[in-house]
Amino acid sequence: MSKAKIRHMFPGGNTSKGFFSYYDYILSQEEANRIICIKGGPGVGKSTFMKKIGSEMLDRGYDLEFMHCSSDNESLDGVVIPALKVALLDGTAPHDVVL
Repeated sequence: MSKAKIRHMFPGGNTSKGFFSYYDYILSQEEANRIICIKGGPGVGKSTFMKKIGSEMLDRGYDLEFMHCSSDNESLDGVVIPALKVALLDGTAPHDVVL
């Protein structure tokens, strides 16, 4: 079995014109099997939970897309498993996703 790959992206960013977001383009509802929005205050474990799910999916051989936070690149705002059409996303502001 070939080694799973990880793509690292920043779907949002602070620009000179304010916050710019590509969150609505991560995985559309029409193509998704599941979109899981995770909400909670700072430091409760949203990013850690997504990293653990990502690690498990990598061990199972799935390619992943890690969506990093523009203000803290160690923090994850989302994990997408393209082959399963599944996304786990931080559902707290400013990365609110319209579902």
